[in-house]
Amino acid sequence: MTATSTTADAAPNEKSILQRLGRTARRQPLGVISGAMIVAMVFIAVFAPIIAPIDPLQINFADQLVGPTSTYLLGTDELGRDILSRLIYGSRTALLIGFVSAFVGAGIGLVLGVTSAYLGGLFDLLFQRVMDVFMAFPLIIMALAIVSVFGAGTGNVIIAITIPFIPKCARVVRSSALALRELPYIDAARASGFSHARIILVHMVPNVMAPFLIMVTSFVGQAILLEASLSYLGLGVQEPTAAWGLMLRGGAEQFFESAPWVAIFPGLAITLAVFAFNLFGDSLRDALDPKLRSI
Repeated sequence: MTATSTTADAAPNEKSILQRLGRTARRQPLGVISGAMIVAMVFIAVFAPIIAPIDPLQINFADQLVGPTSTYLLGTDELGRDILSRLIYGSRTALLIGFVSAFVGAGIGLVLGVTSAYLGGLFDLLFQRVMDVFMAFPLIIMALAIVSVFGAGTGNVIIAITIPFIPKCARVVRSSALALRELPYIDAARASGFSHARIILVHMVPNVMAPFLIMVTSFVGQAILLEASLSYLGLGVQEPTAAWGLMLRGGAEQFFESAPWVAIFPGLAITLAVFAFNLFGDSLRDALDPKLRSI
């Protein structure tokens, strides 16, 4: 194959990719916008040491509660720390807790939900009653109870947010897996002597990935909001770690009138992050659900 033919083959492939991206952008403009926001947040979190203009832990009592200036673009807090730098580093905390909690909680729920649907019978009945007990508690109440038992800190916050996600994902995935259990290829796998674990993990789990991905995306936004709520209440991430909820706790009430920027910018960061993930989850649902997909 010559270099000319290789170049000719690559050009149509690039064109088809661009065409697919263009169709996706036309069908899901809000999804593209929210996806770009998520990519920007991940980029900021990864390259925080390069992007942040000042050390987020640097205290300067001479510059307490300074408004936005050329030196401090978003002002400073009550300890003279640069709010912009703390917001940038706070994105690391928010995305770390958000992604780990969402993927671990949804992943465990995925396996448990498919297993419950596949085994059925008494196991499925008991499993669903246990899930009902967990789902009877609101997310924030259960997270508060778990943190109260294990204590504050990043690791315990991740555990507290992960556990409530498990039954929510398990219930949704189970409803999709119930239909798969009766399909002929599952009967063929049983007849071939495949183990239950192989049937569940290899033949059933990949076919319920659409609802799983949708729930993971929505869970990230919920996890960011839960982490901010717990930190605001003093039960989440602790000082001096940069966290959006912790920044709100420090200035939302005491300095709202004299230095509103202390509370406005962290609140805006939380709002945009949760909005982006929720909007992206809705767009992903529309794209993956054949009933909602535009023709």
